[in-house]
Amino acid sequence: MGYKMSKIATNFDISEQLDSEEMIAAYLTSILEDNDYNLLLHAIGHIAKARGMAKIAAESGLGRESLYKALSENAQPRFETIMKVLGAMNIKLQCAPSTNTRKRKVSSVPKKTNSIKSVTKTIKKIA
Repeated sequence: MGYKMSKIATNFDISEQLDSEEMIAAYLTSILEDNDYNLLLHAIGHIAKARGMAKIAAESGLGRESLYKALSENAQPRFETIMKVLGAMNIKLQCAPSTNTRKRKVSSVPKKTNSIKSVTKTIKKIA
């Protein structure tokens, strides 16, 4: 007599897995490596949900509805808003040199030669 297995689909909620600072840091670092702005907003939303949306809204100075709106699909929140939310979650961003070995085209770099030259001269004076 054979047994039939029933298929049960469950909804996976990543925010339930974000239960430690290390897990949150690893998740956010992984998302940042994809260099996808919308994915980053979703990730911040998952972290906020894991920590409690009302709590994060209050600590960031945003209304709960404003927080949901800022982290919704196709939202374009101000950088200041994202930094407030990250600050409320005790998350800081760090920068590191890219490991991408592909060289950028010079034409894709913004033309601010005066400010770049002055910064370069200042660095040379210090060195």
